[in-house]
Amino acid sequence: MRDRRRLFAGHEVRTLRARIAASQAELAATLGISVPYLSQIESNDRPLTAPVLLALARAYPDDWAGVTGIDEPLLLAAAGAASDPSIAAPLPEDTLRRSVEQQPQLARRMVAIHDAWRRAQEQLRILDDRMDAGTGDAARLPWEEVRDWFHAAGNYIDPLDRQAEALATSVGGDLSTRLAEAHGVRIDSIDTGGGELRRFDPARGVLTIDRGLPPESAAFLIAHQLVRLEMREAIAEIVAGAGLRYDASRQLLAVGLANYAAGAVVMPYAAFRTAAHDLRHDIDRLRQRFGVSFEQACHRLSTLQRPGAAGIPLFFLRVDMAGNITKRHSATRLQFARFGGACPLWVVHEAVAIPDRILVQRAEMPDGTRYVSMAKGLVKPSGSFARSPRRYAVALGCEEGDAADFIYADAVTGQPPTPIGISCRICPRPDCDQRAFPPAGTELRIDPDARAIVPYRFA
Repeated sequence: MRDRRRLFAGHEVRTLRARIAASQAELAATLGISVPYLSQIESNDRPLTAPVLLALARAYPDDWAGVTGIDEPLLLAAAGAASDPSIAAPLPEDTLRRSVEQQPQLARRMVAIHDAWRRAQEQLRILDDRMDAGTGDAARLPWEEVRDWFHAAGNYIDPLDRQAEALATSVGGDLSTRLAEAHGVRIDSIDTGGGELRRFDPARGVLTIDRGLPPESAAFLIAHQLVRLEMREAIAEIVAGAGLRYDASRQLLAVGLANYAAGAVVMPYAAFRTAAHDLRHDIDRLRQRFGVSFEQACHRLSTLQRPGAAGIPLFFLRVDMAGNITKRHSATRLQFARFGGACPLWVVHEAVAIPDRILVQRAEMPDGTRYVSMAKGLVKPSGSFARSPRRYAVALGCEEGDAADFIYADAVTGQPPTPIGISCRICPRPDCDQRAFPPAGTELRIDPDARAIVPYRFA
């Protein structure tokens, strides 16, 4: 019988590593330990400590279940509740583990209370979204319904991702030849003046692509067409089970799933995740290695959430010149407003006006959670003087605890964090010079004899 105070589980760790096909260096990086330390654990020369056990439970909840004799899902849930900085200072990991072992009912109660609090915060955010949109949930437009479906799915679609990875392996990057040989599709490049990027004629078997597109955009459109032909049944099955209300929503979802799968073909999961780790998420180096655009690489990084082989949790968003969020996803605790813009103190808004320059920010939310983010303004040429280019900015970021694997954090080490929020309506900060309006549910206090930058106080 194992001594719970000194748990030796070298065989179990080796078995886990073989199951997920990870090297010692990869698993050690995931657990936040050195390779020699992991080697000693696998050789049963060192026991599993509480921090390593928690790291295993967080990264591989299904694969690690039952190994330690403790309720690992409860331990993982309790760890999330106990580490929320908006509640109180995080509990030490050994204290948390003893609590789950000795008082599981109390731990479950703590998790339930924390879940209820998080739901209340989410409901407040949704209410703020609806106030911005001037609409209720029943009146969601098709594109809103599809966007929310991807958000609920965690922006990771496992069956499509795995099938796309297998397709990428089989074609070896030669997508045009696969289209021609397997589907009789010929690619025709013409000058459309930027008005139409792609058109497929199934009767003639011709895929027409705008000649003015950069190579990475053309490659993505070819991949899009290939997955529409080779993954038609898988996409249709997902759409049928999505529970969307409108025909337009289902059509939009099918297009979005094809775009997702196309990204997974040109950036196959395992290869891209390994490269991201090795390059510390240096987007310029990643896009060069995989022949993709800056935005495509950012978006793909935000989808690396495969169970048992997840990348670091990242948030991703794209904003236009007016501050509207046109793409958004977060695998972190940070959630964006579904409608309208975001906090003007976020560096992404400054990046829109400074194209092709990377800006980095260390930021703190009202709940105390800190993030490191990079933002870059991008300009997509229209292909014609008669059409204006598209201007926007993308941002990618992680929680400060994951910043060691995020190369952009090196630029802001030691800098004081910028206080930011989600939306003025739910931001409690009393001293923000950029506040557009007071938070909902507060009492305004106005002094006619004094004027600050914001002409009111609230409580």
